[in-house]
Amino acid sequence: MPVSTTESATTVDSRDTIPNILAGRYASKEIRAIWSPRRKIELERELWIAVMEVQRELGVDIPLEAIEASRRVVGEVDLDAITAREHITKHDVKARIDIFCELSGHEHIHKGMTARDLTENVEQMQILQSLKLIRDRVAAALHRLAVNADVYAQQPVAGRSHNVAAQMTTIGKRFANAGQELLEAYEALENLITRYALRGMKGPVGTSQDMLNLFGGDYEKLEQFELRIREFLGFERGLDNTGQVYPRSLDLGVVAVLAQLAGGPSSFATTVRLMAGQELATEGFLPGQVGSTAMPHKMNARSCERICGLNIILGGHLVMANGMSGNQWNEGDVSCSVVRRYIFPDAFLALDAIFETFLTVLDGVGVYPAVIHREIARFFPFLTTTAVLMAAVKAGAGREAAHEAIKEHAVATALAMRVEAGDYKPLMERLEEDPRIPLEDYELLEIIDDPMAYVGNALGQTRSFFDSVEAIAERYPDAVDYTPAPIL
Repeated sequence: MPVSTTESATTVDSRDTIPNILAGRYASKEIRAIWSPRRKIELERELWIAVMEVQRELGVDIPLEAIEASRRVVGEVDLDAITAREHITKHDVKARIDIFCELSGHEHIHKGMTARDLTENVEQMQILQSLKLIRDRVAAALHRLAVNADVYAQQPVAGRSHNVAAQMTTIGKRFANAGQELLEAYEALENLITRYALRGMKGPVGTSQDMLNLFGGDYEKLEQFELRIREFLGFERGLDNTGQVYPRSLDLGVVAVLAQLAGGPSSFATTVRLMAGQELATEGFLPGQVGSTAMPHKMNARSCERICGLNIILGGHLVMANGMSGNQWNEGDVSCSVVRRYIFPDAFLALDAIFETFLTVLDGVGVYPAVIHREIARFFPFLTTTAVLMAAVKAGAGREAAHEAIKEHAVATALAMRVEAGDYKPLMERLEEDPRIPLEDYELLEIIDDPMAYVGNALGQTRSFFDSVEAIAERYPDAVDYTPAPIL
């Protein structure tokens, strides 16, 4: 008998929490380590200590024992105690200040600071660390794409536009196509890392008045303080002008790059899904894997499906980031706070999960040459009709008469293939019998002899992509060797 909603609700322990699916199921331990609640508390405490150290060096009266005592208890993080205190203070940062001061036995942290001096600088440090981690994953993915592009450079396949057979291409170029898209996103990521600027210690309205007072009105000390804290947090650039909060358009810029980075993997995953449905390719199917609880024969491209689904999640984060951009009151408010708590870290968890899955797919992906050959045999005569047209014209046919003849036979053959299955006259045989096409059968057969003769510059384009990735692999040799943990 079904349990009622009321009955089930009363049996749930009040301490139960809903897990973060991205963190618990999909993302890597490295990205989780950057954004874990415990680590964030530790980073905030490390920033407080760094602030005290620099302030002391610049003449602020802070006892050395207060700094040392604070350092000793950085790792003593009791999240439940902090949450309990926040229920009293109704202010998350004040609760964390209280708990840290009680642990250290001193009250010298947070001098001259407002809450956003703590939270926004730490969050930006987490963002920068995450961007660099993602860069490593992108480098690994580009390397694998390049390797696969090289392996399959000589494997012809019927190209498709509108998912309908078009001209010939190669499997290698399909890898290179996805790689080129990711390569462009990689450049955007590198640019973002280089120019990403820190908010710094700007105080309640962005003027740094309280910190300036702490330094006795000494602007030179204030500048030295800003530079030292920027260096501690790992930033090369800082923002000169902000309000209490830094512009949320900067957050939009970060999430936009993350969304761009997801585009290549998602497009490639969609292609693999389409090819798998035609039995042309596989993302890999491991021993013991089950494709369907109902249909044992199924070997679904489920990892590629996951990539596409995670890309949708990331697109939702982009919409939320756009909603924050240009929506701050005067020097700042907290309307963005609940959104930022969600999109950071979840946007990074989603993208990291995409690349963990993408790398797994690239390690297991393969094609079925026999099926590809049958598809080429089916479509290749149609894909060479422009070559037949030119050969007929050279042999003395009128272009329009030859074009009409080819169109008639191509359409008739295509319909016959769909209706009559194997019992139909092949296109080239039809053309050889038509007096409007002044070509012998051997001449027509020569035209359809070698599919690789119709891939255009695919080999050169694939090689160009491979060469571009070699430079990245040389720049980040450790990154390209990364192996993702087994995914669920």
